[in-house]
Amino acid sequence: MTRLQSAFAKSRAAFVAFITAGDGDTGANLDALVAGGADIIELGMPFTDPMADGPAIQAANLRALGAGTTTADVLQIASEFRERHPDTPLVLMGYANPMIRRGPKWFAQAAQKAGVDGVICVDIPPEEDGELGPALREAGIAPIRLATPTTDAARLPQVLEGSDGFLYYVSVAGITGLQQAAQSSIEEAVGALKAATDLPVAVGFGVRTPQQAEAIAKVADGVVVGSAFVDLVGEYGAEAPAKLKELTASMVNAIRHAGNKG
Repeated sequence: MTRLQSAFAKSRAAFVAFITAGDGDTGANLDALVAGGADIIELGMPFTDPMADGPAIQAANLRALGAGTTTADVLQIASEFRERHPDTPLVLMGYANPMIRRGPKWFAQAAQKAGVDGVICVDIPPEEDGELGPALREAGIAPIRLATPTTDAARLPQVLEGSDGFLYYVSVAGITGLQQAAQSSIEEAVGALKAATDLPVAVGFGVRTPQQAEAIAKVADGVVVGSAFVDLVGEYGAEAPAKLKELTASMVNAIRHAGNKG
């Protein structure tokens, strides 16, 4: 069983926490997420034009790039994380340019060497993923795809083909952090997705509070929170780890309170 499979094998929904690499003391921030009980970590790769991200993560990208963070730095952070946390799944999330500029095979092999479990590339649609996805699969890394409220039944098979690890359901048709989807629409969408795939379905975008996490955990296999953590890093800087651990623990406790996943 892979690390990602183990994370989703629990009776409750998995909690997935996102922060941006190079924004603050990333190592300490990652450790805090693990200490708080996060089941899976998503590590954002900073990029100059993060089109799917709202103001919080855009600002984190600018802070990280301003600090000189490179793809090599992200991979080094991942490698050091894997040494400290051999069992916690780590997923890189970002945009195509940093992933393919030296070639998809190079990136896949470098990510494998760093102990990465999965990759989410926001801006390569499945119909155009002829190189990165196959390179990742060859390296034993899960290409994790995105489904959205506009992914209809005709297109869903293309999204699912070649997907692995889990399916990330983007619950709002927009950027991260600003909007919140109605619970009823999430329940309907997750039901349809789970009827179409055996992959775990994790829900993200617009999830900021333990109450939201608990509600989603009742129907989904995973809950993803990003902007709320990134805001803490931006606000508290060197003092962020304690805040990250506290918020993670509150999210995990809420998910546990939801009981067995739907």
